[in-house]
Amino acid sequence: MNRPLTELAEGPLARQARWVDRYALRLDIREQGTVVSVGDGIAWIDGLPSAAIDDVLDFEDGSRGLVFDLTTERVGAVLLRATNMLTAGTPVQASHLPLAIPVGDALRGRVVDPFGAPLDGLAAPDARALRPLQRRAPPIIERDFVNRPLYTGNKIIDTLIPIGMGQRQLIVGDKGIGRSAIAIDAVINQRGKNVYCVYVLIGQRRSTVVSTVDTLRESGALDYTTVVVAEGSALPGMQYLAPFAGCSIAEQWMEQGYDTLVLYDDLSTHARVYRELSLLLRRPPGREAYPGDIFSVHAQLLERSTCLNAEHSGGSMTALPIIETQRGEIAAYIPTNLISITDGQIYLDAELFASGFRPAIDVSRSVSRIGGVAQHPRIKQEAGRMKLDYLQFLELEVFTRFGARLEASIEKAIRRGRVLRECLKQDRLTPLPVLFQMAWLVAFNDGLLDHVEAEAVPRQLGDLALALRDTDLTLDSPRDQWSEAVARWMGHGKASS
Repeated sequence: MNRPLTELAEGPLARQARWVDRYALRLDIREQGTVVSVGDGIAWIDGLPSAAIDDVLDFEDGSRGLVFDLTTERVGAVLLRATNMLTAGTPVQASHLPLAIPVGDALRGRVVDPFGAPLDGLAAPDARALRPLQRRAPPIIERDFVNRPLYTGNKIIDTLIPIGMGQRQLIVGDKGIGRSAIAIDAVINQRGKNVYCVYVLIGQRRSTVVSTVDTLRESGALDYTTVVVAEGSALPGMQYLAPFAGCSIAEQWMEQGYDTLVLYDDLSTHARVYRELSLLLRRPPGREAYPGDIFSVHAQLLERSTCLNAEHSGGSMTALPIIETQRGEIAAYIPTNLISITDGQIYLDAELFASGFRPAIDVSRSVSRIGGVAQHPRIKQEAGRMKLDYLQFLELEVFTRFGARLEASIEKAIRRGRVLRECLKQDRLTPLPVLFQMAWLVAFNDGLLDHVEAEAVPRQLGDLALALRDTDLTLDSPRDQWSEAVARWMGHGKASS
């Protein structure tokens, strides 16, 4: 509203006198609690009878906390920021506001903590919108079927375990056998595909964080990626909130109509942090000492990943949570929980890794429950033929260990399977385009690699990748054109007129 001309013409003293005339005393009542004890990242507080779960608490010394547990006598809070002055007796006030994080395009290419504070030495992101960390998942009426593929650049995943935009695909395996490498390759492969990525690092060492950020920067992937970091030295409360912060950042872009990819590295650490906080707050333990609501915590997080319908922007958020197993024990509590929540799993086997098969993905124990619907029909057809050959080879190879004499047909199948195993190997940080996936599938299914020695397969595939640079073929091109072109590139057949 415009101010009256008479008021604009008045001097500052007249305006101050009018403000004094309008001033009125009123009662301002605020609840104030007192810290009873503090330690191990939590605080117990007396008072604050109206405090609710997930309320933000402001301590007089500048510390911040989050209401995590309510009892008849006290409030249990996890610390999000703690100063050296925080002791018993410190006054506390409840803000009655939920935690929120800055979101928007200003976060692309940045490394931030779960509150959006910069960790890359640059100025704070100029984000003009805030989004709560804890939100309900989109209802069914706003969702759409998964109908578009998300290519990771990995030969095994894109052909045998396909992922669709809006899918939740678990990456599970022992520590140190390539789980994070698959996730990083998936981020790198989104370059030029208009997919925004969010990489969440939970409880990782600083050297791992620096290595991950440097890898993304050197590959040009950091330009469209936001890295959310809660190091292992951070307070447990910050590590607990990290995946929710990353999800909120990606969720904002999804609701604006963009396709997003969020990676949680890893949710095993997140589960252990949640168990630590729950035990410190004296919640009753359940299986493996985890609290009974650990399933719902991860379900609330992953259910926010979906594909929205056209009436609600049409964006998508694909989730690739990473989980750690101990000596391949996939039936442990947290892995089984997440397998039941997600739409499939990519299982990495330590024995395959030790034998030199990289990435060490066990095809027989990996599955994608809905990604095949979004897979291109031409690749789906070619991959189906190839997968049957590979699974048959895995069964037949067992007989070769006994030195038994095999029939010619079985020897041919084993030889063909060994060539296929070499085809499926792939170095890290080398994501491959989808046209190459189609080309090598055609080459294998047409028998163009049957007489190639296993040691020569990488060179043959390298030549095939070079030939694809100048092709005008697409996935929708007729199968005959693909067969003729691949045969010509590999030195089989005649050039077309």
